Amino acid sequence: MGYFGLQAYSQAKKYEQSTQLLVVEKEFSKQSEYQAKAWMEKLSLGHYANEKRLVREEIIKEKELHRSEAKRYTLYVMGLLTAILIISFLMGLRLFTFLGGLAALVVLYFGLFAPLLTVTIHKELEYIGDVVLSFESKSLLGSVVKLWESGDILIALVILFFSVLIPLTKTLSLMFVTVVMESRFAYGIVRFFKVIGKWSMLDVFIVATLLVYLTGSGSEMSHAEVQVGLYFFLAYVIVSMLVSLSADKMLENLRL
Repeated sequence: MGYFGLQAYSQAKKYEQSTQLLVVEKEFSKQSEYQAKAWMEKLSLGHYANEKRLVREEIIKEKELHRSEAKRYTLYVMGLLTAILIISFLMGLRLFTFLGGLAALVVLYFGLFAPLLTVTIHKELEYIGDVVLSFESKSLLGSVVKLWESGDILIALVILFFSVLIPLTKTLSLMFVTVVMESRFAYGIVRFFKVIGKWSMLDVFIVATLLVYLTGSGSEMSHAEVQVGLYFFLAYVIVSMLVSLSADKMLENLRL
């Protein structure tokens, strides 16, 4: 699962790089040059080849390939994740909680580092065409860094706390319960688990809030595109909730 996750991450980064190349090609100066050569190509009745068009077509082709591959490897991860959860569930709550927690950590890692959203701001200019004004690719941790650097330290700390520290602590504590559930520390772990469990839906709130923040723009026109990082983080949220329910049931059985 980790291998396919790395491949999905790699393809997502290559998609980001291809998009950046295309954005450079659609800046005002290059877009003007492109349109001039496009007119020359039309007036020459095809005798003059617009190399800019050929370059763009190649970039778009590579861009679409990387996007398709990123989605394909992400689907592989989700398929393996589902298989692991089903098999471990059939083998008992203790194994399900431990392996589910381990799988949750894997998808959380890629959810934090993989691109979450790309935002392109562009404007249609007469005679020039579609001109890109800015482009940003945002990961969850990258957004935290940007917020910190821009002076929004409190927001950065809140997102860091609820999207990284709380999920890690919660997941590791659930896995720890499976190891020490029969020891004298069991009841302390139960109380700790109950406290952590109260924050189980805050990671969902953080993602929703972050998406609103990322897509908000007062510029001319913006286009936001969801990337694989969002799917990984949402997969973590779902798996984490399932593991929480499993651990809760396991701890109830322990008290009987």
